[in-house]
Amino acid sequence: MKTLPALPALLLAVLAEAPGVAAPVPTTRAASLSADAWHCLRMKGTERPFSGAFWDQHEPGVYRCGDCRTVLFDSKHKFDSGTGWPSFDRPAASASVRLVADRSYGMVRTEVQCARCGGHLGHVFDDGPATTGQRYCINSASLVFVPDSLRPEPPRPGKGKGRS
Repeated sequence: MKTLPALPALLLAVLAEAPGVAAPVPTTRAASLSADAWHCLRMKGTERPFSGAFWDQHEPGVYRCGDCRTVLFDSKHKFDSGTGWPSFDRPAASASVRLVADRSYGMVRTEVQCARCGGHLGHVFDDGPATTGQRYCINSASLVFVPDSLRPEPPRPGKGKGRS
């Protein structure tokens, strides 16, 4: 995958004002996104079904925003929707995503964005499993997966500083 060069401040300002385009966050990560990640996260693109890295991923872990690294989804809530995109029945925390009306391409849908950086993740539909009835259909290119084996273990009670 290609990495986009750093974008000049003027281009970032123009993109921030463009209708229907999520404003890039002023981080070094935004400038180092792959072409696919930029297309999905910043240009509201969609990867082809069954082409992304995570549609058939079954390892336990969390899915973070490909730009700002906010935790968005947990593998415990992932399911096989048969659509070719990673599907979840809920976000890791409701505050981690923002839902926005999307009337593009003559359709009425609900877009899912990262609440922290505004990156386009995908769409949510009301045809999910019985647990929530929702299917968060998310682009792999918008995500970074962190397996449970690499997540730091939370501190145990009584093992903090100042204790013997």
